[in-house]
Amino acid sequence: MENDKYLDRTARMLSRWAGQKQTVVRPDGVTEETLRRPPSLPGQLNAADALYQEQPRPIPVLAECDVLVVGGGPAGLSAALAAKRAGADTILLERFGCFGGVITTVGIETLAWYRYEGTIESEGIGVEMERMAAQMGGTIKWPYNDSECLDADFFKVVADHLIRESGVRPILHCLAVEVLLSPDSRQIQGVITESKSGRQVVLAKRVIDCTGDADIAHLAGASYRKTPRDQMMGVTTVFSCSGVDKERFLQYTEEQPATYADWSRVWDQETTGKEDALRSPYLDKEFVKARELGVIPEDSGGIGGSWSALTEAGEATNLNLAHMKNVDPTDVMDLTRAEMRGRQEAMFALTALKGVVPGFENAKLRNFGMTLGVRDSRKIIGQYNLTGEDVRNQARFADSIGIFPEFIDGYNILILPTSGRYFEVPYGCMVPLEVDNLLVAGRCVAGDKVSHAAMRNMMACTVTGQGAGVAAAISIRQQSTTATVDIELLQAELQRQGVRLR
Repeated sequence: MENDKYLDRTARMLSRWAGQKQTVVRPDGVTEETLRRPPSLPGQLNAADALYQEQPRPIPVLAECDVLVVGGGPAGLSAALAAKRAGADTILLERFGCFGGVITTVGIETLAWYRYEGTIESEGIGVEMERMAAQMGGTIKWPYNDSECLDADFFKVVADHLIRESGVRPILHCLAVEVLLSPDSRQIQGVITESKSGRQVVLAKRVIDCTGDADIAHLAGASYRKTPRDQMMGVTTVFSCSGVDKERFLQYTEEQPATYADWSRVWDQETTGKEDALRSPYLDKEFVKARELGVIPEDSGGIGGSWSALTEAGEATNLNLAHMKNVDPTDVMDLTRAEMRGRQEAMFALTALKGVVPGFENAKLRNFGMTLGVRDSRKIIGQYNLTGEDVRNQARFADSIGIFPEFIDGYNILILPTSGRYFEVPYGCMVPLEVDNLLVAGRCVAGDKVSHAAMRNMMACTVTGQGAGVAAAISIRQQSTTATVDIELLQAELQRQGVRLR
């Protein structure tokens, strides 16, 4: 009898070590599974070169699809919805636990804040998302023009609704870490992911990189450019607070009105002149005063910027006030340093607001964004590279996938689209040179500094996202590649989806 028990225990131990599922009945009657993953085979450390060589292992396939969109921000949402509407089986893969990108994870609550009188938009999915948020009760009017402020947390619900209704297959909490390429390395065939489920593969006929940093294009070997770290636009820690006396603060802003000319107080800003007298939700001299009074340290130098939505409950959201320069968003140690410093700077900003701005006396921190707001990192080298001349001079393209207003915000240039001017966005700026069946949408499309200062804006990201999603689906339908897709068919489907091309 004892020998039988011993043999039974030994068998259970061996099966457990082998990673086999087991049913275990506990004394309390609860039935559960005991699992164990076999350990990885040991690799080899090359200490001299600081390299570790992993042992090869098989990776299970998580899913297959026609179009895989990596990154669920404004570009990714637009790409996934457009591809699905054009008839493609589509997966949207996102590393965070929500869709919405910088809206929901950073707290930037405006797809388009630039709508002073005269602005002409592309329409399409970007405007549709704004309208959907408004219909669902998730917007507040922007302070000084006709733009909408989105409720960042509620936009998670809006995005979920759009994805569910569309039939796009969602995958959250999943990071793409490597790509699958054809034997000649010329075509992408999917990605390798990492998540709580381990390393897995998603196979796809077409892949759209909406990561913001051109992560997939980089992994696939596509060429790109990066502005030197010390010339990159800064990153931001966005925060929100509660306990604001809304009426008292608004009275202060009327008594101390800020304009876009005030931006030029702290840096050498280029405008056309028509922007200078427009009202702006800008705070800067308040932080100078706080330093002079000793409310915040003298060396808290990156503080200043814009406020946005104010709720009846006394919440001030999208406080875009803590900026940091000399940060490379593709360097994990830079990101670590900036996240921690940004929270410190944001708390200095809140202390200053409480100390010198009427209405903020009883304010307290409500939340930080889930991650840093990034403006500038990799930009691909494309079939066509947009230029500052294009965005400043109403460029027209035979392969237009949409239009975008003459709105430039970055590298010390501010031009607002108050004159009805706009430029066309070419398909070629999304097409990398070295890898086919891969498209890149969002702020990492091909172009120079000035064009990037336009195309990095969220509504522009929705234009390239929708264009990429339709192009991917059309290329599958006509059995071409993304590099050779029929532009007339692409444009016809974009127009069917409500996009303005000219």
